[in-house]
Amino acid sequence: MSKLVVNSYEEFASHLGEQLGCSEWLLVDQERINLFADATLDHQWIHVDVERAQKESQYKSTIAHGYLTLSLLPYMWDQIIEVNNIKMLVNYGMDKMRFGQPVITGSRVRLVTTLHNIANLRGICKAEIAFKIEIEGQRKPALEGIASFLYYFL
Repeated sequence: MSKLVVNSYEEFASHLGEQLGCSEWLLVDQERINLFADATLDHQWIHVDVERAQKESQYKSTIAHGYLTLSLLPYMWDQIIEVNNIKMLVNYGMDKMRFGQPVITGSRVRLVTTLHNIANLRGICKAEIAFKIEIEGQRKPALEGIASFLYYFL
């Protein structure tokens, strides 16, 4: 898998409407979920109590936090694109974000992206990336939306 390499606003803009790429599959295991629970102080049993989830959950398993799934976006985005000649990148916002279905512990997820919109705001590149975080073997994505990034090209 090769990254899309972008060296300027014009190169980035030339991909408007195109799929930019897919990340590699990433395992969401119980250790990752537990670490996220510790970091966010969200220890709801559906995420961290394996025995109880097997008995009481409709999924018969623990599931990843929705925000854990979202938090994987930057890591997977970095596998898809390399933007050169910038002095800074800022996460600007999220739009139309929807959680489609839970990520059951032990599932693998990946990011699929399309350049939804791009604008030059007085020298700052605002890129709106339509994204889906897919679950391996599932038709419906775990999460989808539009992520906005500001790229400060040199």
